[in-house]
Amino acid sequence: MSALRKKFGDDYQVVTTSSSGSGFNQAAPKKKRQRFVEKNGRCNVQHGNLGSETSRYLSDLFTTLVDLKWRWNLFIFILTYTVAWLFMASMWWVIAYMRGDLNRAHDDNYTPCVANVYNFPSAFLFFIETEATIGYGFRYITDKCPEGIILFLFQSILGSIVDAFLIGCMFIKMSQPKKRAETLMFSEHAVISMRDGKLTLMFRVGNLRNSHMVSAQIRCKLLKSFVLHSTYHIHKRLGLEGSR
Repeated sequence: MSALRKKFGDDYQVVTTSSSGSGFNQAAPKKKRQRFVEKNGRCNVQHGNLGSETSRYLSDLFTTLVDLKWRWNLFIFILTYTVAWLFMASMWWVIAYMRGDLNRAHDDNYTPCVANVYNFPSAFLFFIETEATIGYGFRYITDKCPEGIILFLFQSILGSIVDAFLIGCMFIKMSQPKKRAETLMFSEHAVISMRDGKLTLMFRVGNLRNSHMVSAQIRCKLLKSFVLHSTYHIHKRLGLEGSR
């Protein structure tokens, strides 16, 4: 068995005859090979030993996020909003703490920076109400707090940037036609036949949807394996037999 495996590789099949001569029995099924190109058109190739080249993905962070899998996109989406909300709520709480608004929140004769902000949860709720434009009206910023006005402007700009980046990323990822390839059917077998006087590799492609595809392009990849036994075969394969 080991000698056969070394000679023919892992894809051979062992065929044995029964003692009664009734036929042949296959001992093991043929090993299923991994696809080079997935059914959605993505090449199943992983690049290795790139070294510092991986840092180039960070230079185009938007495209990197679009190319990530959905679970990582959702994780980054939730994490970014959670961190941004907690950070901005902490800034409002720090302003209220530095001004002493937390200790005098129930004093009717005192004008705080943000009305009805007593602790961190109330500061967090104020940020959510302003950022999400809910505006219940119970918590509001007053004109006696210039640092609060500056922070409010910074919050609006930062929120617009985060929304444009993440929502744009999710929109582009949802609009990608990757799932469209699931409704394209290919023939189970390909044939080689004469067409226009030449041997041609042919297969059929079918569209299950009624909607037409405009400017559709089909690219095929042919995998061919060969073994070079000598220097002569190497030169012959490269077309250099005349230059030896």
